Amino acid sequence: MVINIKNIRFKADEPLQTYVQEKVSKLFDINDRILRAEVTLSEENGVNRCQCEIRLAMPGNELIAKRNADTHKKAVYSAVSTLSRRLRDQKKR
Repeated sequence: MVINIKNIRFKADEPLQTYVQEKVSKLFDINDRILRAEVTLSEENGVNRCQCEIRLAMPGNELIAKRNADTHKKAVYSAVSTLSRRLRDQKKR
């Protein structure tokens, strides 16, 4: 399980990085074919300033979710929820 976290335009503190690790690691439990997860956290100017993009690398496939929210934790939660739903749908097929 490889989770790479990249921060753009801000410095993520340790509790945020731990939160990201906990949430994204749950995706590896849903599908054991995931090779790695690339998480990009960034800040933009505007109402929904915080952005999270998660890329899951799998053999022959890549799933991407990109979400905006007013906090990074909300953006991460939303992106993980989306990918979780997509992984479960994929498993049913």
